[in-house]
Amino acid sequence: MQQKELQQDDLQEYVLNLPLPNEAFFTLVEATAALVAVSERYWQSKGLNGARIRVLVEIAKQGGRVLPSVLAGKIGVTKANISLLLTPLERDGYITRAEHAQDGRKSVISLTDAGRILLAEQLPGNREAVAGRMSRLNGEELRQLTQLLQKLNRP
Repeated sequence: MQQKELQQDDLQEYVLNLPLPNEAFFTLVEATAALVAVSERYWQSKGLNGARIRVLVEIAKQGGRVLPSVLAGKIGVTKANISLLLTPLERDGYITRAEHAQDGRKSVISLTDAGRILLAEQLPGNREAVAGRMSRLNGEELRQLTQLLQKLNRP
């Protein structure tokens, strides 16, 4: 029994005393989760789904038209899972799927007027909600944070 307790104490000590790189990682994960929660609460308050909005935003970033495979890569899902995200957006009239002009085996995803209107009307409120949480940092801290995160994102 005492050996089991000692092992648990050792394990607790191990998980609580993180090396600095791991402490930074978990702090970043927790901060990201808190910010995503702010954003998701906003979307839910509007009866919307944050993951679907992310898809629409990514299509807009690509100029309003994109291949499903490119879109999947941009948002970090498999090609198979992108269809699960696109189906309700198409059903709700925010996107269309059309045959690719040069390769009939492919399809092209396009934002509709309804999708553009949705983003134009709702993105400002979401940005405001996220900015409220980010206002804990001053301008210089936000610049530093952005530079550090960009450095981490480099290959």
